[in-house]
Amino acid sequence: MKRIKIDRTKCVGCLTCTTACIIAHDSREARSRITVDSNGSYAPIFCRHCDQPECVFTCMTGAMSKDYETGIVSYDKNRCASCYMCIMACPYGVLKADAKKQTEIMKCDMCISTSEGKPQCIAKCPMGALTLREVL
Repeated sequence: MKRIKIDRTKCVGCLTCTTACIIAHDSREARSRITVDSNGSYAPIFCRHCDQPECVFTCMTGAMSKDYETGIVSYDKNRCASCYMCIMACPYGVLKADAKKQTEIMKCDMCISTSEGKPQCIAKCPMGALTLREVL
């Protein structure tokens, strides 16, 4: 299973990753799936696509699901009841309500829903601070 890793010694807080995310998913509305830690450095925090995802376990409708083959935790807006249990359950605080559509959740999907099919935050990071690494 692969996860996005950040080398905080290389990250300068430019937030190019968030812009790449916005463009990759919907360039008409500025909505990033990346959470930003604003405690001084403005560094991105990514969904960890957990092995035992609390967001999936607490989702009563099955809108949050884990593909154990790819390791990706995905969100199906058509099944979402907007209860926000997934947001409350995430131990990393990376899930958030969509500011434009309060009935939807914003989370990293590793860009599988885009034509690029690979995380654009990694592809566009000018400092090379983001990598996709295999984790055991």
